[in-house]
Amino acid sequence: MFKLININSNYNFLRKKTTAMIFSFILILLSFGSFMTQGLNWGIDFSSGYIVQLKFNQDIDINNIRNSFTNNGVNDSVIQYFGSNQEIIIKLQEDSNFNKESINEFLINSLNNYSFKIIKLEFVGSQIGSELRDKGEWAMLVAILSILIYIGFRFEFLYGIGAIIALIHDVLITLGIFSIFQLQFDLSVLSALLAVIGYSLNDTIVVYDRIRENSTLIHEEDFDKILNTSINQTLSRTIITSLTTLFVLMSLLILGGPAVQYFALAMIVGIFVGTYSSIYIASSSLSFLGINNKK
Repeated sequence: MFKLININSNYNFLRKKTTAMIFSFILILLSFGSFMTQGLNWGIDFSSGYIVQLKFNQDIDINNIRNSFTNNGVNDSVIQYFGSNQEIIIKLQEDSNFNKESINEFLINSLNNYSFKIIKLEFVGSQIGSELRDKGEWAMLVAILSILIYIGFRFEFLYGIGAIIALIHDVLITLGIFSIFQLQFDLSVLSALLAVIGYSLNDTIVVYDRIRENSTLIHEEDFDKILNTSINQTLSRTIITSLTTLFVLMSLLILGGPAVQYFALAMIVGIFVGTYSSIYIASSSLSFLGINNKK
């Protein structure tokens, strides 16, 4: 009978712990290098620009609207339905050629085959974008500190440090991918990062709980062997959970359209990195931190 994952696997993951740490360190260095040279490609949510809400007299195909904008020289707009197929939200990056009057003219020229009215046209300043960035950073910081406190209380403090190392690893590499390839970073990507933190933490807690159980059952084993045993015992659950989640995210990426593509992409990157870190980084961190099974 075919088995995707051997539930009785006995892979020696900890044998590669130093290699895994070096590989992750290189990825994090590349991420920091990209942050310093390119930065993130901030979307309108975090920069500045115009938000326009339009209502049409008939159902519209949003792809035709995007093509009309592209044909008129605007390639970086974000367009999505708002409540129905007759209403859309448009986000336009700030441009020296754009003001409220010129946007009206641009919309009339681009959408001359449609009958519509402007429900809302407002400017989002850079100060608002800066405030959103600050709040997003605080949200991640509070989440990470809360996780440290919870795991420190639930297990022990060094387990909390190990979990935080894995989470920071996941966030930095995911952000690094977005920086290196200059993918747009908006509120949906921020929400994806917070979701990745929760997903990765869930995997890490499952592994840590098994490590704690095995630490009381296998007193004669050295700690690295306990870590290996625990990872192998939870491996099938980790891989299957990741694969089923990826199926959904791939569907979102392929079929969801531009409105959710960066969210789905951030989640996919985060799932790959989080699965890798829950197997290698979270457990290896415990070994490097000097935790052992002697009580």
